[in-house]
Amino acid sequence: MANFFTLAELQTMRKTSAVLSVFGDPVAHSLSPQLHNPALKALGIPGEYVRIEVKEAEFTAALKRIHELGLYGTNVTIPHKFTALRTVDIVSEQAQRLGAVNTIIFRNGQSIGRNSDGPGFVRAVQEGFSAAVKDLRILIIGAGGGAGRAVAVQCALENCQELVLMNRSLDKVTALQQELSAFFPANRIRVEPWTADRIAAVLGSVDLIINGTNLGMKADDPEVLAGAALESRHLAYDMVYKPLETKFLQQAKAIGCQAINGLPMLLHQGAVSFEWWFDQPAPIEAMRHGLYSALGG
Repeated sequence: MANFFTLAELQTMRKTSAVLSVFGDPVAHSLSPQLHNPALKALGIPGEYVRIEVKEAEFTAALKRIHELGLYGTNVTIPHKFTALRTVDIVSEQAQRLGAVNTIIFRNGQSIGRNSDGPGFVRAVQEGFSAAVKDLRILIIGAGGGAGRAVAVQCALENCQELVLMNRSLDKVTALQQELSAFFPANRIRVEPWTADRIAAVLGSVDLIINGTNLGMKADDPEVLAGAALESRHLAYDMVYKPLETKFLQQAKAIGCQAINGLPMLLHQGAVSFEWWFDQPAPIEAMRHGLYSALGG
């Protein structure tokens, strides 16, 4: 069976061996099948995880169609996470706070929207640093949208010790600060402009530094920290995973920091989704092997 479909192809099917999917546009690059097909096999669950290319105008019809075909649900990637939020029957409180849905589960004839990005981040930090998010003082660079925003919200939900939101556009993070202020006393969440002098001023009072931007994906990208000095006690987390080791991570490792890329979050958010679909622990090592094998690791 092919693992890539369009809505037009789904509409002509009478049955399918697919049990899970990912919606996206484009979607051919998605690594989700490499995560979930090994998990299905490891647990002896018949069926496959497939990619489905869905245009925004097709989203509702595509969701209805995979439900009719008997799938357990679907992941949702760019650009459909906000469309999914508006389309599903039920949205979890956490997904509402994150402002996006990346996992849809079918239960009792209804579609339930959840978001595994935040929980996946928490698990990645625990595994990679042997630390709990709630115990850390955290700086997020690029907290204004996308994955950076999702991680910021999750840090608030975990009630971390301190949260510093840094972004080139202060309007976005100021609004986010106001949204998250209910989780913190006033002195535990603040906004800073993303400048070299403010980075230098902030680094001394944080434990975990997160790159929530796409800087590092290209060889000629500027430095995330603009030359500011890390200390070996810092924990460095880069949400980028292509390349596997960015300039930011190289800088951190060179002085002895613990440092991880975005792959553990990708792994664990996939595991969280899997657990929501099947109500059982995900086979993490099978999923890890599938993901890292796909990337030549």
